[in-house]
Amino acid sequence: MSIKLYMDENVSRQITSGLRLRNIDVLTVQDDNCAGLSDPQILDRATQLQRVLFSRDDDLLAIANQCQQVGKIFLGVIYAHQQNSSIGDCVRDLELIAKICNVEDFVNHVQYLPL
Repeated sequence: MSIKLYMDENVSRQITSGLRLRNIDVLTVQDDNCAGLSDPQILDRATQLQRVLFSRDDDLLAIANQCQQVGKIFLGVIYAHQQNSSIGDCVRDLELIAKICNVEDFVNHVQYLPL
């Protein structure tokens, strides 16, 4: 089963569009009418929707770490630093992850891009 992605507000439209052109199931917080929610709420929402959260916001790394420390379940975070991974890198790596990984592989996991 492929991974469905949830994009937070820090993800550029070019990444989302590139993935959609490759038939990857992507939902943005804007499309979900959740823009403006706090980072913990966004992570909870992604988990509710059974989606792995993609972000370029390093605050989410601390939130995911807190969840791991207290045993709170989340469906995974994929993180790409703004300066270390290009739009093309993100599209390529996210497509690969979405097509070959299972959501079970990402439970309470943080994956850094580029791969």
